[in-house]
Amino acid sequence: MITRETIDKVFETARVEEVIGDFVQLKRAGSNYKGLSPFSDERSPSFMVSPVKQIWKDFSSGKGGSVVTFLMEHEHFTYPEAIRFLANKYNIEIEETEVSQEDKIEANEKESMYLVSEFAKTYFQDTLLNTEEGKAIGLSYFKERGFTNETIAKFGLGYSPETWDAFTKEALSKGYQLEFLEKVGLTITREDGKHFDRFKGRVMFPIQSLSGRNLGFGGRILTNDKKAAKYLNSPESEIYYKSKVLYGIFHAKQAIAKQNNCYLVEGYTDVIQMHQAGIENVVASSGTALTPDQIRLINRLTKNITVLFDGDAAGLRASIRGIDLILEEGMNVKVCSFPDGDDPDSFARKNSYDDLVFYLENNAKDFIQFKASLLMNEAQNDPIKKADLIRDMVVSISKIPDRIKREVYIQECSRIMDISEQVLQNTLAQLIQKDISEAGKKLKTEQKAFEVVKNEVQQITQDKINIVYELERKIIEMLLLYGNLEADFEDLILKANEEGEMVEEKETTSVKVFQRIYLSLQEDEVELANPVFKEIYNDLITYYNQSDDFVIEQYLMKLSSEHSQIVTDILMHEEKELLHNWETKHIYVKTKMQNVSQYVSETIISLREYLINKLILDLMNNFSNEEGENELEELKATINDYNKLKVSLTNKIGRIRSTYL
Repeated sequence: MITRETIDKVFETARVEEVIGDFVQLKRAGSNYKGLSPFSDERSPSFMVSPVKQIWKDFSSGKGGSVVTFLMEHEHFTYPEAIRFLANKYNIEIEETEVSQEDKIEANEKESMYLVSEFAKTYFQDTLLNTEEGKAIGLSYFKERGFTNETIAKFGLGYSPETWDAFTKEALSKGYQLEFLEKVGLTITREDGKHFDRFKGRVMFPIQSLSGRNLGFGGRILTNDKKAAKYLNSPESEIYYKSKVLYGIFHAKQAIAKQNNCYLVEGYTDVIQMHQAGIENVVASSGTALTPDQIRLINRLTKNITVLFDGDAAGLRASIRGIDLILEEGMNVKVCSFPDGDDPDSFARKNSYDDLVFYLENNAKDFIQFKASLLMNEAQNDPIKKADLIRDMVVSISKIPDRIKREVYIQECSRIMDISEQVLQNTLAQLIQKDISEAGKKLKTEQKAFEVVKNEVQQITQDKINIVYELERKIIEMLLLYGNLEADFEDLILKANEEGEMVEEKETTSVKVFQRIYLSLQEDEVELANPVFKEIYNDLITYYNQSDDFVIEQYLMKLSSEHSQIVTDILMHEEKELLHNWETKHIYVKTKMQNVSQYVSETIISLREYLINKLILDLMNNFSNEEGENELEELKATINDYNKLKVSLTNKIGRIRSTYL
């Protein structure tokens, strides 16, 4: 168990903008930060972080909350794991206890898989460094590749023994369940019930998430067994999706954001050797073809990718296909190849840091130049091949979303290939028109279904967005933002003058906002209609009555996931306007009324006025034509009284507004 004191210290120390900044590239937006959503695919930022409120909100997915909530949503941490992660980041001392057998049983399935994967990483490391077999085979291999002890420790490199079930036996003896060993792919069970280790006799490369959680492994065999694959990856599981993971991203993320560039290589050792040489903004696609999800992962940290290719022509031709995917995501891509016989691993090993930086800076070419020079060598003087090459380059240019960039690249392609811009523009237009046509056909086939969904969404929206909902939401907002603030409230009271006549006089009282709201609603016997708002309202009133200070981070800690999302959405309502960049268009959005007491009074009076209208409507709907004249006169009198009260409230709102003009 983590003590309450430790949790409080973590919340006091952790900065939401710093933590999220490790996962998302954030840019200033007034007093807040904004960036691309890490939960959905988008090109315009809808993700907001408020340093003042210490909360975040993703308007594309609806998610939001505190720094801990972000880690739980993004990294699938449990609450204690998120606290431990933050404690480690900010060097806060926290007592770590060994995972008990009871904890292992109670952990949910995905968490059990994470636990198994973490245990495996520790086991393989220990085997590498502390067993005769590990040192003689695994450690010797890493040393031959030039990896230092610091590098081996940094990347958690390990070794899986040659014995058929050494790892599985050890894991079972420690209480880890065979079910989860199989699900993460560490253990394979045969039809006869016998089980063995997937990575038997291999050096191990742990594959980590953006936050450092162990997701899976890559294993390299060291023997010359032609029947066995040289490299073997963990199979896909609930915690490991190859297409969404980049090897080395955990160690590279800060350098990528700082350098505003990401070097993309092919293999594990390429990444490790480059890191050891001092180039840390480098990741690998883990032996798989580059995917859109992997590119979007980089896109959250930088818009710039430099692809580092092996020197051999076959590798260049195969890898260049990923460039179109990068362009399609609206990113800037450069390409750098190494001399024949070299790859990033061997080249980094041969050269000093300064020489390596110099080479990368001076040999990285724009993709259009690189692709032209590569394919021209293949085409040589063959006009048909040259025509195919030009079309190939225009296809790449057509993937670029930005029209200005497309125009620039068409001009560059015209210059390099010595062909008129008009011909290239016409070819480009044909390709784009073809894409539009295909998209149009697809749209028509789905249009009917789309219209049905659209109508349903509109109906749901109309049903949910109503006056009471908005006014009650405002009340919750006022309690969250100003609940503990003391403000002056003006009321009109009836007093007798010297002549004995009853006249209205202004009386000013100074009370806290939460008290004013509570007393006003109590006086009118008003309860919030929305059940969730009602729960949050009661919870807030209790919180204010029991505590002198209101700290949003601490309040969010005690809320359920549903309530936390709603509270965050309310708190970040103003920040949503910043996403539109209105000020750049000389449109200045009024985010909040200048005077809190006016804001509170207007909202409560508006709610009372609406409820009176509802009462009148209910009375009229419930009146039966069969009732007598007396009942009708009584109804008219009651409605007349309500209408007088409405006029009084309307006048009161006018007086409140005029007071603060």
